[in-house]
Amino acid sequence: MLASRARDPRSTRDQILDAAERAFAERGFSGVSMREIAAEVGLRNQASLYHHFRDKHALYEAVLARGVETIVAFVAAGEPAGARGVGAVIDRLLDYLAEHPHLPRLIARAGLDDSDHVGRTATRLLRPLYAQGIRALTTTRGVWAPEELPFVGAGLYHLIFGYFANASLFQAVVGADPHTPAAVARQRRFVKTALRRLLGVPAAERAVRAARRES
Repeated sequence: MLASRARDPRSTRDQILDAAERAFAERGFSGVSMREIAAEVGLRNQASLYHHFRDKHALYEAVLARGVETIVAFVAAGEPAGARGVGAVIDRLLDYLAEHPHLPRLIARAGLDDSDHVGRTATRLLRPLYAQGIRALTTTRGVWAPEELPFVGAGLYHLIFGYFANASLFQAVVGADPHTPAAVARQRRFVKTALRRLLGVPAAERAVRAARRES
């Protein structure tokens, strides 16, 4: 096991973040110890872990920030294109969530955690994502009223993130592994179709096809 870890091309910091992401997502902040994360990564002792992160709070914040800030960047990249760029944004987002399937559950747990520190950290990191999403939705003016956008945003969040956050429940009920490439590909097609309809893209696409037929 140690030999395989030694060949891991990721940096030690990334390995720590990946192990912590899984652990925090499965058991929450209070249910995880620095000792077990150090052991999971193959570090000799906790001191090696503290070389990268000063304490468990700093590690938790780094784990959550890595995932949320990456997603904020994806959404920001698709903002200028509005609804037309939704497909590219969804591709990047679902690719990332497929690589980090524990992140959605980590975010969901953060919202339910009773710890003041966890709550403040989650709020501070997630507010930019919320603001970014609302700005992206405003480019679909005419489809939803401004006062409806927060509810649309919440629905889209559950549509995209809920699939991964509730993967174990999905597997138990449906009897199929939602993480297989084929399952993720089906979910990708579904999410793109649902988003295009929610954002009014189908009507625009029909108008373009009609214009082409008339020309």
